[in-house]
Amino acid sequence: MEEVAQRAEVSLATVDRVLHGRTGVRASTVQRVMRAAADLGYVAQAEAWAAMAPKPLRLSFLIPEGPNRFLRMLGDLIGYSHEHWAPFNVRCQAEYVESFNPEALARQLLKHGKKCDGIAFMALEHPMVREAVASLAEQGVPTVTLISDLSNSSRAAYVGLDNRAAGRTAAYLIARFMGPAARGRHPKVAMIAGSLSYRAHEEREAGFLHLFEEQYPGVHVVGAREGQDDEEKNYRQARTLLEQHGDLAGIYNIGGGAAGIGRAIKEVGASRKPVFIGHGLTPDTRALLIDGTMDAVITQNPQGAVMNCVRIFANLRDGREPTSGVEQVRSQVIFRENLP
Repeated sequence: MEEVAQRAEVSLATVDRVLHGRTGVRASTVQRVMRAAADLGYVAQAEAWAAMAPKPLRLSFLIPEGPNRFLRMLGDLIGYSHEHWAPFNVRCQAEYVESFNPEALARQLLKHGKKCDGIAFMALEHPMVREAVASLAEQGVPTVTLISDLSNSSRAAYVGLDNRAAGRTAAYLIARFMGPAARGRHPKVAMIAGSLSYRAHEEREAGFLHLFEEQYPGVHVVGAREGQDDEEKNYRQARTLLEQHGDLAGIYNIGGGAAGIGRAIKEVGASRKPVFIGHGLTPDTRALLIDGTMDAVITQNPQGAVMNCVRIFANLRDGREPTSGVEQVRSQVIFRENLP
């Protein structure tokens, strides 16, 4: 055992822990010790290889349940793409949690932290969620925020868009589609968010407002409404906006439920159609682009986002920097003419 310790450049106590299968030793150290033991003939090669093979990393993705079709696509992708995670020796499982409820999210984080090795989740900006993430970090269970980040938290990394840039992009697109009217006499535009409890939605709103203030100060933003990504709520919100503002020139849908807004726009007729920009390429937004109700969709690759999460957890397991080899998530602007 002393020879194994010397060859592996570890302590005798570490060799003892590894050879007797005790916990608390990093996977890379276990591999080094077992390789040294096999080279010295202290253990059989087959035994060494079996010991060096790490157990699959158990990852949970907490997805908000509800009508948001992009999030449902994300959950389905995690469920049927096991072959993509095989090279990383991980097992991924999508779990659905109550939407827009920070207490429920915090509770589920702590619950799943007891039975998995890492959690990716769409964060709600709330002290209870932040405290749950801190508790998991103390227990050695890393978390990754997905799509929406959590400020001043102990999460290991964030995977998602630069949401302020996404909001600025939406404002720029609306202004360009409006043409000279964007610099006319106080044109009006509106925003509908899923929930400003999501930092992503809050940052998109801020970016949207800032671009108009900087480049199109004559545009009047008539306020942000919340629809909880629900098509019926978004329909009512959009219908009210269109009735209150007969000259409404643009609508930015920050979250999901685009079909409801589309229905309200169709009801007022083509002569009053506002520019309509939203997020997430899904069957409903695709249909709205094709029929001309929607003008552009800002989206991201869901498979790339999930793969980035897997890479981050694999890096943490192997002692590398969390974002080593992880590509930055980039937004895509989809029009009817460039639909994939």
